[in-house]
Amino acid sequence: MNILLTEAAAQTSNPTGGIIYMVVWLAIIFGFMYFVMIRPQKKEQKEKAAMMANLEVGDTILTTSGFYGTVIDINDDMVIVEFGNNKNCRIPMQKAAIVAIEKPEDAAKEAVDDKKDSKDKDSKKKEK
Repeated sequence: MNILLTEAAAQTSNPTGGIIYMVVWLAIIFGFMYFVMIRPQKKEQKEKAAMMANLEVGDTILTTSGFYGTVIDINDDMVIVEFGNNKNCRIPMQKAAIVAIEKPEDAAKEAVDDKKDSKDKDSKKKEK
């Protein structure tokens, strides 16, 4: 009986040890949550803000609904986008609905690179 009482007394005599471990574990969990969830989200928000700051008239955009269009006019939080070859299909939309931006210069470079790659593949096929 004395053994049980001394063990109980030993456990209750140092209650702060359990609290300290609990606080340390909570700090570890919150640190993990910060690096896994909050930090990447803030990084993504900064990238999107930088992308919107570089938006210009004539850029090709991809909307959240999957439509590609060309920016015709830019206001504070709205853009007017022209979809397809029909010049009458101009729709005002919020900047938040833009997922990706492609500059005309980037598209031209990609087209030239694609042509070079296809020529290289064709010449390699002919050599075989």
